[in-house]
Amino acid sequence: MSFRRLLTVHKLYRSAPIQDSSFHLVGSCRSYSNALVDAPTSKFHSISSLYNGSKPCRWMPGGSSIIRCTMVASSLLSTTNTRSSSTQTQAPPQARSMGAVRLSVLSPGIIYEPYAPRQKLPFWKRWFTKSGWQQTKADIIIELKSAYAIAKLRKTGYSKQKFYVEAFDLYKEINIMLANGDKNSLRKAVTEKMFSTLKNEIKQREARWSAVHWELIEPAISIRTLRARLIGVDPKDLSKLFIQLTLEFLSKQKFEAYDSKGAVVAGDKNKEVLVRDIWVFEKSMFHKGAFWRLCGRIPVQANPANPPKSG
Repeated sequence: MSFRRLLTVHKLYRSAPIQDSSFHLVGSCRSYSNALVDAPTSKFHSISSLYNGSKPCRWMPGGSSIIRCTMVASSLLSTTNTRSSSTQTQAPPQARSMGAVRLSVLSPGIIYEPYAPRQKLPFWKRWFTKSGWQQTKADIIIELKSAYAIAKLRKTGYSKQKFYVEAFDLYKEINIMLANGDKNSLRKAVTEKMFSTLKNEIKQREARWSAVHWELIEPAISIRTLRARLIGVDPKDLSKLFIQLTLEFLSKQKFEAYDSKGAVVAGDKNKEVLVRDIWVFEKSMFHKGAFWRLCGRIPVQANPANPPKSG
């Protein structure tokens, strides 16, 4: 019996539909909203959620203040120096060329298969029940989809470490733009739909607070890729693809908000807070000169009892 089950697992790995399953979105952009649902963006458990005047995040018990966003990532970025980026200085401009690229590259406007932590099953249930085998098969397919998307991306010269540096810089720049209310710069760093969401957040925050101080302690504690997905936009040409990479950022930040009289009304810029964010970055793979932009943020789990798994 055990030998037959092992053979079944082997067949699942070999027969999982890698290429076909990676192109669920092939068709016109108008059909996207019918096929997929955007990840909610109304509430995010991170420092950036304070920008729009939402309720403060819950704090975890213990000696240090930790904002519950998602699990601690495992791969650490090594460095010897600690720096900070603050809203007290001008936000660094994106070193990217816009021009014709922006006019021709329009985001699909959705997050394809938004990341969610996998269900943790007991050993006996995963390997000795029908539902467990079905979940195992689904988990394998999820992993293969990400592996296939990354393999396609590597053919364009993708480097994980270089991308992490670029993504963290973009993470820092966007947060500074939000704190400064810099809509013009923000428009270039995010997709069209994401810009609308962030513009509303800035409007709500400015209605409540006169100014905010946001500071990022560099380097990041960790950055991790949680998911990679391809989105086809032309059924007659499968080379016309967008790729989305979901990253988890774990970093220390400082935040403080002020009213019109300059009095502190929220936060404390002298205290470092551990923050976890999950952001989705998007890039066209069929336009020369296309660059990464923020296309969405994934709501974080309130109870990080188990570490997140990629997929």
